[in-house]
Amino acid sequence: MESTGERLPEIAVFGPPAFFRKIEKEFSSRFRVLRTWNSDIPLPQLLASEAGHIEAILTSGVFRVTAEVISSLPSLHLIVTTSRGLDHIDLTQCRRRGITVTNAGTIFSDDVADLAAGLLIDVLRKITPGNGHVKNRFWTGDGDFPLGFKLGGKKCGIVGLGSIGLAVAKRLQSFGCQILYNSRNKNHSVPYKFHTDIKELAMDSDFLILCCALNNETRHIINRDILLALGKKGVVVNISRGPVIDEKALIHCLKLGEIGGAGLDVFEREPLFTSELFEMENVVLSPHVAVFTEESFKAMFDLIFANFNSFFMNKPLLNVVPLE
Repeated sequence: MESTGERLPEIAVFGPPAFFRKIEKEFSSRFRVLRTWNSDIPLPQLLASEAGHIEAILTSGVFRVTAEVISSLPSLHLIVTTSRGLDHIDLTQCRRRGITVTNAGTIFSDDVADLAAGLLIDVLRKITPGNGHVKNRFWTGDGDFPLGFKLGGKKCGIVGLGSIGLAVAKRLQSFGCQILYNSRNKNHSVPYKFHTDIKELAMDSDFLILCCALNNETRHIINRDILLALGKKGVVVNISRGPVIDEKALIHCLKLGEIGGAGLDVFEREPLFTSELFEMENVVLSPHVAVFTEESFKAMFDLIFANFNSFFMNKPLLNVVPLE
């Protein structure tokens, strides 16, 4: 583009996405970038003065693309989000304006599923406490470390059998787990037992892995009633969105021993600076990094460039979100 003397297309970046620092140099060589987070001007004024002509934006799940933000971008035609989830974007406003939205699609599914399985194994086999036990020189060699729990042969309840849920199921099947699930619709292509009711799924499962999208129906879908149904040896793993679980209810159940443990990569408020969860040895915490691998970042890098290039060249886009 530069060699022809043409002006580079301009894109507004919000957030910014966690991996943007890694691609910023190359991104800036292909596009002019309005760094909305890097200004002393309040965002509404910045958009009013600098972004009226911008047709495309890049964002992530941590920045809310509200109706107000969209209204501040009268020329906007494309929103590229680096997340699979869409709860941070006002899709109603996008539909009304005819704005195209693209997301990560299935790029992150395998990496997220790996972490879900890892968190579950960590909680069951007490890997994190064991690491501290050895490094803090508490290991005396006389069997003083508590027993863990076997994974094989257990019933795994998956909430949300999309691409991530299916990838989780595939991994846990290899450990000899029986897969059960709840989802918006029954998947007739899989042999897993389908539960229409999440409480029944919890009662029938040894642990729950949450892979569903966050929306009005799934917010706090895992409440105290569901956790009690899961039982005293039950484990819940969340790699979807923090508010899918009622975190206060979870902490209450953990403190009272009403469930066995939890593995959490996401939280109701992030970043998590203080929490009673920090003091619980049957809880493993991860800083919302399920998608953070070199491979997934490379795949997202390629997808983002492909979509922006296609947009400015009036070519078909990848991973377009249906808004109807």
